[in-house]
Amino acid sequence: MVGLRHSTRKIIWRKIYRSPLFDISQFTLLVVLILWFFYDSTEQLGYNWQWYQIPQYIFTHDETGYYAGPLWDGLMVTFRISGISLLLAFIIGLATALFRLSNSFVARIIAQVYLETIRNSPLLIQLFFIYFVLGPVLGISRMASAILALSLFEGAYASEIFRAGIVSIRRGQWEAAYSLGLSGFDTYYCVILPQAIRRILPPLTSQAISLIKDSALVSTIAIYDLTMQAQAVIAETFLTFELWFTVAGMYLVVTVTLSFIVNWMEHHYKVVT
Repeated sequence: MVGLRHSTRKIIWRKIYRSPLFDISQFTLLVVLILWFFYDSTEQLGYNWQWYQIPQYIFTHDETGYYAGPLWDGLMVTFRISGISLLLAFIIGLATALFRLSNSFVARIIAQVYLETIRNSPLLIQLFFIYFVLGPVLGISRMASAILALSLFEGAYASEIFRAGIVSIRRGQWEAAYSLGLSGFDTYYCVILPQAIRRILPPLTSQAISLIKDSALVSTIAIYDLTMQAQAVIAETFLTFELWFTVAGMYLVVTVTLSFIVNWMEHHYKVVT
């Protein structure tokens, strides 16, 4: 009886540790401690907090209605870049994973060279190379350069996630598909990938969150995303702490919302299957 209660407590604590709410609580506590530290430091420095000025940089309004502020405009640019890059990264990642698992020697070499090149060089250098070197030669715009750099960089890491999910499927699933006369494409599409998706959904979510955060680097090539808009407003108003905390909060809301959506999808997928 004692052992049963002990096992039940272990199961309950394990569920708590794995819950996204536990992670959010830890992060919230960390943010509170950081805010308290900065508040105490700025009090000693005599910093005058001006939070009342922040809403106007998110939304403004007059008699005719509400209008988006620079931070909201920057967030929309971040969404556009991150959304397109995420889709392309998953396509590139899946294609690279299939190349690595193919019987073609050339395909495996191409995939390996791509992976080693991308994963062993900084994203910022890749972004500069595409924009300043390839951009003028190939006529790639600033926005396209940012999307291409993010897609190639995140696609390299996504490919290993896809590959791990594919090779984790038991050999009997492959043999059953072949015994039914399914082609290679049908085997992947109907049998292997539906099972692999459930296993790789959590790490893919983490990669998507990393992409959203990495998108802040596009401000280095003068794309007015959320980070660049914050820098521009700070240069005019000197509201450094207030604006950076606001930007951090906006990124946090986006990434936590994405985590909740994917957790719901994962649970729903398990129930259905």
